[in-house]
Amino acid sequence: MSLLNNPARYGSVAMTLHWLIALLIICNICSGFYFNNVLGDNDPLRFTLVQLHKPMGLTVLVLSVVRLIWRLVNKVPELPRGMSLPLRWLAHGTHYLFYILIIGIPLVGWAMVSASRTGIPTSYFGLFQWPNISYFADMAAPDKSHYRHMLGNLHAELAYGAAVLLVLHVGAALYHHYYRHDTVLKRMLPGTKVEETPA
Repeated sequence: MSLLNNPARYGSVAMTLHWLIALLIICNICSGFYFNNVLGDNDPLRFTLVQLHKPMGLTVLVLSVVRLIWRLVNKVPELPRGMSLPLRWLAHGTHYLFYILIIGIPLVGWAMVSASRTGIPTSYFGLFQWPNISYFADMAAPDKSHYRHMLGNLHAELAYGAAVLLVLHVGAALYHHYYRHDTVLKRMLPGTKVEETPA
């Protein structure tokens, strides 16, 4: 399989980034929901999950920026022939919104952590300490509390939005594969053969 995309399917670089980011996003959405809505504030598991949630989110941020750059310099496959204009607009709009969310959610999370009054450093999987954003880290304590609350709410709302969009994205891929019988899902799956050449 080629590293680069071609007119019919994505290359191995785009596929790897897509599925790795998807896995990390699903893990972080599930863990965030669990420690915010199931675990109590004093549960020791909550602290452990939060400290794992942060570097995973930062990994999503880095990989998403890499994926966006890769998309800009490596032309993506064309949509299959026969798709109506509204479906094409919906497909492109969904992808643009996904890029906003997968970069915006971890950015907001990073800002939220930087505005925390606890000052607990973010360990990147024990390898090094990820720096806080100085604009928020250097604020006075009352200002930190305000921004921490505001950013926390925004982070959660964006995450719920990403969860809804993820369900729609998966549903659309299955719709294309099982109802329309086109190449939309196959072109992002390793080991599949794409016979149709999109127009």
